[in-house]
Amino acid sequence: MSTGAIIGVVVAVLVVLAVLVLVLRPAMQRKKLRDRFGPEYDRAVTDSESRTAAEKELAEREHRHSEFDLKPLSQTAQDSYRRHWANVQAKFVDSPESAIADADRLVTDLMAERGYPTEGYEAQLSVLSVEHAKTLEHYRKAHDISERQEIGEASTEDLRTAMVHYRELFTDLLEHGSAGKDTRETVRKEKTDV
Repeated sequence: MSTGAIIGVVVAVLVVLAVLVLVLRPAMQRKKLRDRFGPEYDRAVTDSESRTAAEKELAEREHRHSEFDLKPLSQTAQDSYRRHWANVQAKFVDSPESAIADADRLVTDLMAERGYPTEGYEAQLSVLSVEHAKTLEHYRKAHDISERQEIGEASTEDLRTAMVHYRELFTDLLEHGSAGKDTRETVRKEKTDV
């Protein structure tokens, strides 16, 4: 084979590889975002003007998230949060409205202690979506019921449902905030109280 033919084959292979990279890179990025954000990816695409815009927003969330100084919780802090959660659940029996407000505050306090910014519900959703996308819908539903409760449109059963939703996010935050110890089982044992 002549030198010109070898150079032609090498150039053709390089062109094919370059095209493959250009074609596969967005697909790989899309898969990475889908895997990372789960159902939040679909929500972002639905709420956005285009898939590209949604993916850009999700990538920006990842970038903002990487700038936070998230820290694990000490065993003492974990135990304290578990006790507080147990108290909130116990309070639900006599004062469901107050317990829901306390559950929301406890979730916000836990976020703050972990190092998440807590300056508003939409901002919380955005930052939580990076690591807690699988439980984010629980937070949305709990928050929606809490808002309905504030205007007198939530039944006691709605409030019980909100409590269950808050507990899912609380458990996820507590589990991801541990210093290596899985706390999910401990919090799940407490679920039978509500």
